[in-house]
Amino acid sequence: MIHIELKKSFISSPIAFVVNLALVYFAYGLCRLTYLFENWSVLSEGFDTLSFWDALKGCWMFDTSAILYTNILYAILMLVPLHWKETDGWQMVAKWVFVLVNSLGIIANLADAVYFQYTGRRTTSSVFQEFSNEGNIGDVIGIELWRHWYLALVGMVLMAGLWMLYVKPHGKLNLRMPKRKLTYYAIQTLCFGLYIPITIAGMRGGATTAVRPITISNANQYVNRPAEAALILNTPFSMIRTINKNVFSDPKFFSRNELDMIYSPVHFPTDSGAMKRKNVVVFIMESYGKEYIGALNDNLNPNSQPSALSPQPSTLNSKPSTLTPFTDSLIRKSLTFDLTIANGRKSIDGMPSILSSIPRFIEPFFLTPASLNEVSGLAGELGKVGYESAFFHGAENGSMGFEAFAKTTGYRHYLGRTEYNQDKRFGGDKDFDGMWAIWDEEFLQFFALKMTEMKEPFITSVFTASSHHPYAVPERYKDIYKDEPGDANVMHKCIRYVDHALRLFFQTAEKQPWYKNTIFVLTADHTNKNSDPRYQTELGVCSVPILIFDPSGDIKPERRHCIAQQIDIMPTVLNYLGYDKPYVAFGQDLLNTPDQDTWAVTNNNGMYHYVKGDYVLLFTESGQAKALYNYKQDWYMKQNLLGRTGETEQQMEREVKALIQSYMERMTEDRLTWKEK
Repeated sequence: MIHIELKKSFISSPIAFVVNLALVYFAYGLCRLTYLFENWSVLSEGFDTLSFWDALKGCWMFDTSAILYTNILYAILMLVPLHWKETDGWQMVAKWVFVLVNSLGIIANLADAVYFQYTGRRTTSSVFQEFSNEGNIGDVIGIELWRHWYLALVGMVLMAGLWMLYVKPHGKLNLRMPKRKLTYYAIQTLCFGLYIPITIAGMRGGATTAVRPITISNANQYVNRPAEAALILNTPFSMIRTINKNVFSDPKFFSRNELDMIYSPVHFPTDSGAMKRKNVVVFIMESYGKEYIGALNDNLNPNSQPSALSPQPSTLNSKPSTLTPFTDSLIRKSLTFDLTIANGRKSIDGMPSILSSIPRFIEPFFLTPASLNEVSGLAGELGKVGYESAFFHGAENGSMGFEAFAKTTGYRHYLGRTEYNQDKRFGGDKDFDGMWAIWDEEFLQFFALKMTEMKEPFITSVFTASSHHPYAVPERYKDIYKDEPGDANVMHKCIRYVDHALRLFFQTAEKQPWYKNTIFVLTADHTNKNSDPRYQTELGVCSVPILIFDPSGDIKPERRHCIAQQIDIMPTVLNYLGYDKPYVAFGQDLLNTPDQDTWAVTNNNGMYHYVKGDYVLLFTESGQAKALYNYKQDWYMKQNLLGRTGETEQQMEREVKALIQSYMERMTEDRLTWKEK
């Protein structure tokens, strides 16, 4: 009996290590199923064409990498060829390390099942920078725990399972006999020696020298749609693989001369006469997705026509035919476009895209080293010709890094919660929503009146906040803007409230002396919870309103049959004003670009979406065309036309390559502003 115990003890630590890692694989699998069910409406689309074995292979590969990364310390504790590891004290430390580390992995995966609803991708390490200045994250987490208590329950069960099912090495060592001691160390050294190359291969995603370490974008080879890549990945891997990552690198598709002939982000002035010295006001509406805007969905649902009037709140006690009666009326007086795209999925993506014409490729721009580059934008360029400028955001000053970027892109003044509280015309912190910012109704009034104090011409921007988690409205409106059934519909009452706040802003603004000499641009930073399946598609989740309103009527109100994106706002406004200096902007001037030549680009889960004409090309970060769809006929992207359209896809691939290369070159070479050669 003793002899058997000793033999078992020679190999029990390695065997226990393998069995315990198998427990982690099982836990990751259950987390993935939970992730799927929590986001079923988005991720289930296209399952009929998804290869089960390819998906399983991808899940196994990414889970292996994450599990081996996170369990390095545990592996050392279990496999190091020292006989002291067999003691009870050592093994208790090993068990605690195992349970704590893998519990964090479980928590990350389950929490990301909720965050996916807002980003459409797995969370990366940039999330720590994104929310580093926020003091209310504990409250946010608490609210989500309450709303998703079942995820917390799943997490507790899985973590308890790790503790209870943990396999502990057995047997007492007696190494007083030299032969037994030699056998023990030989076996343990062999196991530790095998662990090292196996782990390196598992972390990299392969064992051959031809295999590059896998990254987030590799998940796309196992799926048909980029949204599905989030299901293949896991959150610990996504966070680990993006720590200190050099996100921008030049793919060198073309020579410099050839590149500039295909695409250049440098805009040169045209001989358009004297510059129009109009004020510019840009609204960045938090989570104000196109799905919610009645007037932009007439063609999708002709039976639901928005009202031509803007009713008072007292008339909105029942569920309205449109959530946005005022925005609908504004759209009828504005220039807008058929397909309008956000260039990112987060608030911190919206500011660079809208104000500096810099789309999000790979990671949010101002969380990358390239944010230290010299950057310009609407405020910076107009500042060169005498415009006053101010950025408004009702949150705590410094929140989300908005104040820093506003200064970087050329705004001379920043007015936030601090400045609002100092203005005796308003209620100060009595108007604080208790979580993020001053309520939109009051802050937009502050915005309107502060512009009257500014010297004309001016460029201002406001970032609203009320249409945001935790989906609340002021107490006085709770009987007017009520909750609707369905998790995705929690946004509806907020959208109705924000539309009302916007109406009150324009009622105040039109009485101000600067109003008629102003052009207004309204868009959203990103979309939010989507209940309509049409807005859960690859393009639907990026669909935001983009409208340009000119009270003077100089910009003709119409709906153009073309493509527009957030990065088009800067060049469109500057060229309309007749700005007379060269500048860098990655978008296009919508007023002077033929409809058939307009385009848009996004990047999500390691996949570029390049939209032009009737088609959307899916292009990987590694430089390969993945799929081509006729989105006008195939909105849900079921029929891959890659290889069937000849010159169309060749030209689109050439153009997106040039766009990516130009972007990467300018990021790495600090060429985001125009400099004379």
